[in-house]
Amino acid sequence: MSAPFRVRETGIELFVRLTPKSSVDRLEGVETSADGRSHFKARVRAVPENGAANQALEKLVARALGVPGSAVSVVAGGTARLKTLRVVGEPATLAKSVAMFGA
Repeated sequence: MSAPFRVRETGIELFVRLTPKSSVDRLEGVETSADGRSHFKARVRAVPENGAANQALEKLVARALGVPGSAVSVVAGGTARLKTLRVVGEPATLAKSVAMFGA
């Protein structure tokens, strides 16, 4: 099983499976896919049109980690359910925060 995030020099990258058009905005912990890769499960109320769901996901993750919204961006999987988000900041602090909301 792999970790649902990767530490980088300028922050971390999170792996997320996004479900748009949900009844709530929330992070639901970690799940492992059949190929052994782990990712966070997230739900947002926004629809997947014109990047609205991606923007909602960025805001949700920023709030959960206590970082500015501008520090979080979708860097891969813009139109797919499985996404990679880059979070800019102190890598060790971010990794600790991610571990707490992933537990």
